[in-house]
Amino acid sequence: MPDIDWPPTITPELGESADDVAARLADAVADRLEAALQSRDRASMAVSGGSTPRPFFEKLREKPLDWSRIDITLADERWVPTDSKDSNERLLRETLLQGAASGARFIGLKQRHDTANAGQPLAEEALSQMTWPLDVLVLGMGNDGHTASLFPDAPEIDRALEESLADRCMALHPASQPQPRLSLTRSALAGASWIALHLRGQDKMDTLETAIGDMNAVRDMPIRAFLSTGVSLFWSP
Repeated sequence: MPDIDWPPTITPELGESADDVAARLADAVADRLEAALQSRDRASMAVSGGSTPRPFFEKLREKPLDWSRIDITLADERWVPTDSKDSNERLLRETLLQGAASGARFIGLKQRHDTANAGQPLAEEALSQMTWPLDVLVLGMGNDGHTASLFPDAPEIDRALEESLADRCMALHPASQPQPRLSLTRSALAGASWIALHLRGQDKMDTLETAIGDMNAVRDMPIRAFLSTGVSLFWSP
């Protein structure tokens, strides 16, 4: 297990296997969604794509929640058709939104427009249907320190990282990525009542340790915006 002096804003939940960590994360998320449903009509959650969360999605969908009262969106999306293998929406529909969980209200980010810039207003309108701030947010992280699609090399990153930005989503065009992105903004993400960071692999732990080393340099590694305010870290080798 990593020997790191964790800052007080990070609660580590470290496991021996990806399956173990996915199960623990699913339990934690289900508990928080259930608690939210006890206090209001609807609960809201945003999740990230990629290969790491797949087992988490498959375990979460089995939880006995009142899925019809839960709103789910994505932290970010590639501007590709929703049937593309690169689509986060497709991943969610094939994993989390199955069985009883298919009754959740899913609000996708990809719109019919050809460009992310053109689609942003419609995505913004769709997101306004959800309960804000989010009850649950599950983030991932790249080895460059990006999270959601808040990439350090996106020309729009400074605006996307503004703490009081009214927009809940923005189009971003990272130079390092083959597709444009639509991402929830820092202000929309950071307001979540509970934030989990779900990582797998020693390379991600090394990146995280680098990020912890200078929490103020948010533009260089946007994940720092969330590490400094409070996250539960779910990590496996």
